[in-house]
Amino acid sequence: MEVNEPIAVYGKKKFTTEEFLEFEEASPERHEFFRGEIFAMSGAKLPHSIISVNLLTELRQKLKGKNCRPFNNDLRIHIPSIELFTYPDISIVCGNPETRNNDNLNLLNPSIIIEVLSPSTKNYDRGEKFDFYRQIPSFREYILVDAVTVHMEIRLRGYDRQWTSRDFKNSADVVEILSAQISIPLKDIYADTGLITV
Repeated sequence: MEVNEPIAVYGKKKFTTEEFLEFEEASPERHEFFRGEIFAMSGAKLPHSIISVNLLTELRQKLKGKNCRPFNNDLRIHIPSIELFTYPDISIVCGNPETRNNDNLNLLNPSIIIEVLSPSTKNYDRGEKFDFYRQIPSFREYILVDAVTVHMEIRLRGYDRQWTSRDFKNSADVVEILSAQISIPLKDIYADTGLITV
């Protein structure tokens, strides 16, 4: 999903959390909320959607019977320390999901977050949004998937709380998601996008 400029709603520029949640519940579109501002989210292009579905399908199969569960971009994540509400492309929870006030709407404890990059948001996802996600205590692995070229980057938080990065660019690569103890061939993630010739 792409995030656009802040929108004017009801003639206001700044909103409380409760005002945003009320607005979002009544809206047919999804919005990101950050420190009082509401940002419209636009739809994704075809390769982006194909990659998201491929990944979610693989994750669902590989994680079956394990302690981790994947969720699609309908599940909103809340980061209370910076008052951010956002919708990552895919989130994975290892253990029991925790939500804001037990509302089953606003996830607090993702372990792994996956963003499929678009040209307009890739710098935000790689930089500032990663900084935002690092405010989540349970967050330990960040996966960035390019939707224009074959390139997947995985950032992993070590026991020393330092982050390391691995890149996958070869169609023969097998991607290891260490926090969930699973692996997925890169060609399966990019299947049907036209970006990989098998």
